[in-house]
Amino acid sequence: TPDSDHKYYLQFTTKDYKSGENAGSCLATVLYTKTKSAPVVNIKCMNIKDQKQIEEEDNRLYQKLRHQTKPITGNNIPDSYGNIEPALEPVWALAVTGSSYIMWEKSTENLGYFMAQVQSVKQWIRKDDFTEFDYTVLLHEIPTQEIISCHMRLTWLPGHPLKVKYFCASDDQGLKDGSGMESGSAAEILPERGANF
Repeated sequence: TPDSDHKYYLQFTTKDYKSGENAGSCLATVLYTKTKSAPVVNIKCMNIKDQKQIEEEDNRLYQKLRHQTKPITGNNIPDSYGNIEPALEPVWALAVTGSSYIMWEKSTENLGYFMAQVQSVKQWIRKDDFTEFDYTVLLHEIPTQEIISCHMRLTWLPGHPLKVKYFCASDDQGLKDGSGMESGSAAEILPERGANF
């Protein structure tokens, strides 16, 4: 009924973002409440890749990002033909993961989002081991077909939670923290609403 909470039961398979290979299957319950826009999700997944393989892939990605002779910068990823320069694939992968936190928090039962493009990215050089990037990402809102611009600051070190702080042009509440609360892979998306800062 229109005045009650809505609960959905889902069974789905996942695939490796880069290779397209089967990565496992998941069972989930998704609860949309009338008092909260972000859904309450309980999920259990059976991964085909073992944890060691995931950690090795994360480490390879991290090494590519960390060992640059100068900070990575880029614009319009992918370009108007859908191409991504190989050197920018690691920052694209992080943008996909980081923007998923934004999409999680902004989605409602009737609105969904897809990342359309990284408008710009800039790497910050840090003295510690973390990698840090500033992004401007464009999200495609479904079903309105609007394009939403979001600024996102992303900080990551393998084995630590991905930290995402963001502000979207359509938001009126200021910067939000959409960081993960558990340690794990950049491929793991375990968002939880954080406090504004």
